[in-house]
Parts: sequence; C-alpha cells; structure tokens
Amino acid sequence: MRSWIRVLALLTFLAFAWAISADHNVRTERISGSAGDVLEDNPVGRLKVYVYELPSKYNKKILQKDPRCLTHMFAAEIFMHRFLLSSPVRTSNPEEADWFYTPIYTTCDLTPTGLPLPFKSPRMMRSAIQLISSNWPYWNRTEGADHFFVVPHDFGACFHYQEEKAIERGILPLLQRATLVQTFGQRNHVCLKEGSITIPPFAPPQKMQAHLIPQETPRSIFVYFRGLFYDVNNDPEGGYYARGARAAVWENFKNNPLFDISTEHPTTYYEDMQRAIFCLCPLGWAPWSPRLVEAVVFGCIPVIIADDIVLPFADAIPWEEIGVYVAEEDVPNLDTILTSIPPEVILRKQRLLANPSMKRAMMFPQPAQPGDAFHQILNGLARKLPHKKHVYLKPGEKILNWTAGPVGDLKPW
Repeated sequence: MRSWIRVLALLTFLAFAWAISADHNVRTERISGSAGDVLEDNPVGRLKVYVYELPSKYNKKILQKDPRCLTHMFAAEIFMHRFLLSSPVRTSNPEEADWFYTPIYTTCDLTPTGLPLPFKSPRMMRSAIQLISSNWPYWNRTEGADHFFVVPHDFGACFHYQEEKAIERGILPLLQRATLVQTFGQRNHVCLKEGSITIPPFAPPQKMQAHLIPQETPRSIFVYFRGLFYDVNNDPEGGYYARGARAAVWENFKNNPLFDISTEHPTTYYEDMQRAIFCLCPLGWAPWSPRLVEAVVFGCIPVIIADDIVLPFADAIPWEEIGVYVAEEDVPNLDTILTSIPPEVILRKQRLLANPSMKRAMMFPQPAQPGDAFHQILNGLARKLPHKKHVYLKPGEKILNWTAGPVGDLKPW
C-alpha cells in the first residue's frame, strides 16, 4: 500500500512537471556517448562501399514471394540494401572500396505465422559467398575480412531462434572473418562475434509516426508491457522461454495495480506506451525485442531485463542514462526497484529520451535521415577503418574451412 501511495504522488508530480515542460517545448538534454558526438557524425566521404550485384533469387524474388518481410522485425537487411543502392557512400569501382556488401535476405523465408525459418539461411549465405568468391577477386584476398553482412536473426549468424540449437550450430564458419551487422548481442556468447555491429530491430517508421499523441499527454501508467509470458508452443514446461524472466513478471505482478501487463495486444498499444513512465523490455527467445525501439521512440523509459545484453550503438547512445537495468534474478523485486527511483532521475531520463536525435538513431526511415540507424551502421564501419595489413592473405594462403559446420548447411541452395 505504501508503494502505491508513493507512485500516486510520483505520477502527480511528473504530470505537473511534464505540463510545465510542454508549455515551454519540452527541454531536451544533449546526447553524447563515450565516442563523442557520434550521432552528429557524418561518415559520407570517409568510406566507400561496393554492393555486389547478385541474382534476384537471393533478395528481390524472395521478397516478391512474401512481402510480409517488409514489416517484420528482421527487415533491416532489406532496407539496408535499398539504402546503400542510393547512398553517396556507394562506389561502382570495387578497387576503391573500403567495404564490400552482399545483399542476401536470409530472414525472408517465413512460416504462416510470420516467423523466419532458420533452415535455409546458412545454405543461402554459403551459396552467395561461393558466387562472389568465384566471380570477383575481392573475397579471396581477405576471405571476407573487408566484407560485411546484415544478419538480423534472433541469434545472428548462428541462424536459429532457439538458443541451444543456435549455440550448437555456431556462427557460419565462412563468416568468421567478416564483420557482422546484427540485432543479436550478448556478451561472452558464441553467437556474438568480436567486432560485430549491434543494431536495433526494425520497427515500421510510418506506422509509429501515425500513432503519435500530443507530447503534453500525462504519463498516467506506471509500468506497461504487452506480450508473451509463456511460449507454450515451443516451451511447454514454461521455464526455458525468456529464461523464466517473463514468467516471473506475470506471477509476481499480474494483480499489482502499478503494472499494466497483459498478453493482449490492443489497437492502442503505441498510444499506451506514450502514456507510460516505464516500459518493460524483457528478453524473449533472444535478449532483444522491438520493444526497445518502441520505448525509445515513444519516450517511455526502457526497463531492460536481459543479463549481459549488448545494446544497439552503445558507443553513441547512453543506455545507462536513459534506461533502467534489472537483473533477471531480481524480477520479483521490480516494484520496489522502480518505485525507489527518485523523481528527478525519472525526469532526466525523460528529457534525454525527448531528444529527436535519440529516436532517429533507432529507426530505419525511408528516405534516410541524417543520424538514423543507417548512418549509425556506416559510422560503425568507418570506425573500423583502415583495415589492418594482416587481413590481406598471402598468395595461396587459406584460413577458412569451407566444409566446416553441420552437414545440412553444406547442401546446395
């Protein structure tokens, strides 16, 4: 009861403070990360990217078969391709390229329910690499060390949605030297390659824009979450999915008036997030989810429940300042943790989240905008230049094993 009274007082205070801020065009705080003002950095002119022209069976034909790929959370691979085709960093001369990009839509093979099938992805990737290595000389001179691939699977280039099977498969051996641009990030994990660029999942920009409400709307919901707590189809016993963290949220707070949580996904979902102070962002099968993007875009303080997660563009976005980290084992104490945060800390996090640069960095808009997620990826690639001399192999030298990996992955595609 005491925490409930404290939250009522907090909501009243925040509503009053927010109204004052709204009358004066919500003051935002400047964003700076450990890498400096990277969000305002412009990589154009500092790197050149050569885009391989592949047969349409690797990309466009796959998309034509299933246009749902344009709106699911793995769509960054499609929009990154489109962005690079018209970007000033693109070069038609591979001899002057800093990076080489192979446009292959590995997640655009969907089940009827819209989930990516993992079985063809490694075969598609292997087939594309065989193609570029036999038709161009650039892969062979480095075995991919100056190439990057967008792999937005649940567990990146391990190409599976279940962690134990992803770990068993491991990163596709042919990608061991390449730079991976991927949604998955978890420290000390076999599916996270050192030097990878972690990106946010795709959330449809136009759809989110269409659901904006007046910024002076009070935030009357304390904690908000919509989604699965148990994945009964894939985890019947209920202890493996989300490592039990989501189940713990439900069991401990389903009847707590401070927590607006449910499995139902209302039509007012986006509007509700804009009325909430805290938005839960727990792990699912993988540590990340689109809620992270949605929370930032809608100014709802993300409560990150995913041990050892590597967050998108962490050298540019001050995640510790805008979010709240809660260890998976501490989920039963969520109410105490969140009600103990001082109002002035909450207000500062909200001011940081109100910065348009913050929201832009998490989005893949069409057309692209300065400082958006596309440009953050380019900044990440630019920081990895120049390539060190040792990435270039000596004549006849081989490092990668083309026949390594599960037997099924070696089948032709």
